[in-house]
Amino acid sequence: MKIRIAIVDDHPMIIDGLKHMLAAYPHIVLEDTYSTGEELMLGLARRLPDVILLDIQLPEMTGDKLAPQILKKYPGIKILALTSVDSALYIYNMIKEGVKGYVLKNSASASIIRAIECVHQGEQYIEGSLKEKVERFAQKLKSKEDLKPSLTAKEREVLEWTVKGLSIQEIAEKIFLGQRTVEYYRSNLLLKLDARNLADLIRKAIESGLVD
Repeated sequence: MKIRIAIVDDHPMIIDGLKHMLAAYPHIVLEDTYSTGEELMLGLARRLPDVILLDIQLPEMTGDKLAPQILKKYPGIKILALTSVDSALYIYNMIKEGVKGYVLKNSASASIIRAIECVHQGEQYIEGSLKEKVERFAQKLKSKEDLKPSLTAKEREVLEWTVKGLSIQEIAEKIFLGQRTVEYYRSNLLLKLDARNLADLIRKAIESGLVD
């Protein structure tokens, strides 16, 4: 079964190197190459590959911003990030956005081919040297998430309006509660977030991701 691919990379030498490498694998067919995200989106309107090899560091838009645009319009396409960026944050974000695989440009040919085959089959592929790094990063994020205090719906609502700068009276009018009830909820919030005052409450709410 043929795997039709497209490459998005703004470095001609990288594309030439990949072409040379892929020539040894007749089941993988390189149909198109693009140097920008704009070129890619125009090209996809003409012809869809099975797999896109997507660089992260593109001139006008990073890969983690381009990937969701591609998948929103063409959800059947599989995306494999092929890059020199080994940041756990970037890998985590790319996978979160729906990218199926992540492999470095300096990887062995066999690893790149294996990655293409895996994502084509709908499997996730993260290069071995990066997998542990991403798992540690994800665990760290989860630990932070677990530390978030549990808030009721009303407490969260009061917190959101507090962060936006509304007074107790204004919040009471917004959510149709008495001022003393809003004061009660705000006192609970100070306790739950271990905040010394209103400014400290707002800072901790933002830092912990409880509000945008």
